[in-house]
Amino acid sequence: MDRRQFLAVGGLAAATPVLGQGVGAGSMADTADGLFKRVNLVSDGLGLDSREYATLLHEAAMADGFGTDYYSLGGPIAALERKFANLLGKDAAMFVPTGTLANHLAIRKLAGNDRRVLVQAESHLYNDSGDCAQTLSGLNLIPLASGRTTIDLAEIRSWVERSAGGRVETKVGALSIENPVRRMNHQMVDLAELERVCGYARQQGIRLHMDGARMFNLPFHSGKSIRDYAALFDTVYVSLWKHFNGASGAILAGDSKFIDGLFHMRRMFGGALPHAWPQVAFVERYVDSYEDEYAKSWRATDKLIELLQTDGRFKVHKMPEGTSTFFLAVSDVAAEVLSERALRRGVILPAQVGSGMLALQVNPSVLRMAPAALAQVFFESMVG
Repeated sequence: MDRRQFLAVGGLAAATPVLGQGVGAGSMADTADGLFKRVNLVSDGLGLDSREYATLLHEAAMADGFGTDYYSLGGPIAALERKFANLLGKDAAMFVPTGTLANHLAIRKLAGNDRRVLVQAESHLYNDSGDCAQTLSGLNLIPLASGRTTIDLAEIRSWVERSAGGRVETKVGALSIENPVRRMNHQMVDLAELERVCGYARQQGIRLHMDGARMFNLPFHSGKSIRDYAALFDTVYVSLWKHFNGASGAILAGDSKFIDGLFHMRRMFGGALPHAWPQVAFVERYVDSYEDEYAKSWRATDKLIELLQTDGRFKVHKMPEGTSTFFLAVSDVAAEVLSERALRRGVILPAQVGSGMLALQVNPSVLRMAPAALAQVFFESMVG
């Protein structure tokens, strides 16, 4: 977006009320250019496009009392750190520009001189971080539970005993658990086993980190609160863009002793943005209402599923430990073709499919269209 286009969008936004608290709500954009109208069944959050983001950024920056940070310290960054520390039941928190860095900093400091770290084989940290912990911090990541979401206590105990019983004693310094697990279609870790694993790790002096990038989806499905989950771990990372619609950013929370001075390590790894506020300027408005909006989104989605299943061409599959993902099988038309047609009607479906099924994401954008109207989009897209 060039400067004149940004100012045009922003100027129009400034002449209208600031967004309401509803996650699916828009401001001026509800009636201009179709902004804030799309249902995005691919994204973890609303899936804002550049014009929508620019509009919200302008509104946030023009609000009375809005400040800025300096090298990721102070202003709205400090406000978010305080907010998430409180939500997670932790003493303190620190902004980090990416989840990759949040996970890395957490296990680096938790492990200390005990360089062996247990992780899920299917976790983001093990698969999608370029071996950063190994290359940059000399940690030895041990992947467990291959092809599964939950690490069993027996696996943890086996590696702890194996590490301690070698000819050179090598203690396990940290255990990192992602929950829910993106590579396992956003399934959540079995809670009873998680509690057993964390309890055992504490008995052994192993420090605990939670990759909770999408953890704000867990309470609706498990009945346990965000604080219940966070209390099991020494440190917790939460994404600021997945659910809360920032451009990027993450929060790493823990006790004061852990967080104090950690910004030096953040800067050492190049993670102290000179001005981080544009990444997260309006994130806070989505945080408090997210859990309620996510619950409403699933209630609306269940109505959509019920309507789709009245038509024999649609079959829906939900996973027993699933959170935000469900699968849609379509007959009589290729799933890719359905996606192309739905996009013309303002509904974003996955462009790529596996085994002929669409993996759809539930998020508050589904509240922008009544279930019956959304079902009609699917029906019409079947024919052209």
